[in-house]
Amino acid sequence: MSLRTKYILFVVLIHAAIAALAMQFRSTNMWLFMATELLLIVTAVLSIQLYRGFVRPLNLIAAGTEAIRDRDFTMKFLPVGQQEMDQLIDTYNTMIDELRQERVTQHEKSYLLERLIAASPAGILLLSFEGTIESLNPAAERCLHLPAAELLGKRPAELPGEWGRALGALEPGQTEVVQLSGLQTYRASTSHFLDRGFTRYFILLEELTQELIRQEKQAYEKLIRMMSHEINNSIGAVNSILQSFRYYAPQLAADDRPDFEEALDVSVNRNTHLANFIASFANLVRLPAPTPRPTDVHELLKATCRLLQVQSEKRNITWHWELAPGPLYVALDAQQMEQALLNICKNALEAIDHDGNLWVRTTAQPPVVLIENDGPGIPPEVQPHLFTPFFSTKRDGQGIGLTMIRDILLHHGFSFSLATQPNGRTGFTINLVSTTSAAAPDAVSAAKSPMPATPA
Repeated sequence: MSLRTKYILFVVLIHAAIAALAMQFRSTNMWLFMATELLLIVTAVLSIQLYRGFVRPLNLIAAGTEAIRDRDFTMKFLPVGQQEMDQLIDTYNTMIDELRQERVTQHEKSYLLERLIAASPAGILLLSFEGTIESLNPAAERCLHLPAAELLGKRPAELPGEWGRALGALEPGQTEVVQLSGLQTYRASTSHFLDRGFTRYFILLEELTQELIRQEKQAYEKLIRMMSHEINNSIGAVNSILQSFRYYAPQLAADDRPDFEEALDVSVNRNTHLANFIASFANLVRLPAPTPRPTDVHELLKATCRLLQVQSEKRNITWHWELAPGPLYVALDAQQMEQALLNICKNALEAIDHDGNLWVRTTAQPPVVLIENDGPGIPPEVQPHLFTPFFSTKRDGQGIGLTMIRDILLHHGFSFSLATQPNGRTGFTINLVSTTSAAAPDAVSAAKSPMPATPA
């Protein structure tokens, strides 16, 4: 029973009792009857006034409660002239103003946080109370190389490859370094926040690739330059002295002269070989910034094949071509890209050794180059060390071929990967869409314009 119903019932019973009492005095005492009737009228008027004074605040309270329940913080009440009621109205209006301001502030902060998370270069995985991925930002999709639809609802340990192993073993407050294919390096850390009073966790993925490459280049650049300078100066002086010794050859006995000249030739050749060896390291740190120009990638690939034709025929390696129709113009530095493609194809031929196949594929939309070979795949223990400077599995390898390829492609802003694919072939993939501002605007626009076909 509501308070209003109880009040009406109480008033009706009181007035019924007064009316019954008045009827008793009607026949016995007229003055008491008139006084009772007057009392009945006064109490009726007071009851009506009290009813209005009680019911109106109740209606206002009900309306305010309904507005709060509907999250409507714009409805406010005007004073009614009653002291108690006006105090209640003033308190309600103040509360509504504060709630509205707090709601607007929280909405603005929430919107700002969402925009910051979406624009953050660091990947963020928001986990549910059950530990599954509930949401993630675009940077996390790029880090994991998977769309959000394939990640939502999964536990971090269920992610494919190295990510699943690293994130599955990640403890709160712990940091884990994840290295993919020896090129991309990430730092994964986990933290927590409170949601409705309960703890929830999120994982932060920060890419360290560019920073690590910059630090490693700073570490060996100065050393290599110093070594190159000292060795080249010494070799130049030594070779000059050795060449001067040739003038003494006629003074030797005829039997000793061939051995003397051979020793000089061997020494000069070894010095020259040492100079070329250190020059290859010096070229690694002296790599200039690319000068992009519209270039037909198909012509670069065919030129690379011509350079390796004799080597391929000796090893009985067959080239297979699956090129996109027509020329494939991309804004790039032709000289640097030709060197990168040459190193990629040489590595593929060396992986095959003898009697094998090499496939060259391209697509136009998007522009992609894929070079595959059917040699032995990359061992799992070697995969994380690819593109690491001075790392090589070859007996006489210097470990700078893949490093130079890496630097050339990164300077162009081209993403790439080297891995053994499910079909058993080892493929080097280059996405020729620049992700940086390395390409000049005029070169990019020229690359997009129609170009005449290069004559064969």
